[in-house]
Amino acid sequence: MNWQSERIWIELITGSRKISNFFWAFILFLGSLGFLLVGTASYLGRNLISLFPYQQIIFFPQGIVMSFYGIAGLFISSYLWCTISWNIGSGYDRFDRKEGIVCIFRWGFPGKNRRIFLRFLIKDIQSIRIEVKGGIYTRRVLYMDIRGQGAIIPLTRTDENLTPREIERKAAELAYFLRVPMELK
Repeated sequence: MNWQSERIWIELITGSRKISNFFWAFILFLGSLGFLLVGTASYLGRNLISLFPYQQIIFFPQGIVMSFYGIAGLFISSYLWCTISWNIGSGYDRFDRKEGIVCIFRWGFPGKNRRIFLRFLIKDIQSIRIEVKGGIYTRRVLYMDIRGQGAIIPLTRTDENLTPREIERKAAELAYFLRVPMELK
């Protein structure tokens, strides 16, 4: 969701609370739970899951390996659920021509530096830059070049796959709003 007037442009950034993250965290949780149950069933010598009779899986080495994969998967799944609940990477970009200030805010991991807040003067912005990283999976990222600091955090999400036309339109609108040049790198 974006909001724009003559003098202020606010762009909300979605973080890790995306449908794909919920999907993968849930699938990983179920899969790792299954591995752990099969490993535990082979150790206890009784069926916990009817699909896999415990007699077919010997505890040493298959049961141990499946239990290890189950525990590892549960740790990774809990990490994903934590990033979803903390909404890592969410925030906003606020461009205020009236006050001449750009504010960039993002939520990070809990701790001393959980709030990432950057503030710049609009007059220090050299350009809005589109960076294209080629290869099998071409990525287009929008950056803001600041005098003396270079390119700072991306203004678009790195997993946001915009078409060349969309990224150019977004960069042109922002460069026009801030009255700075646009460059392609």
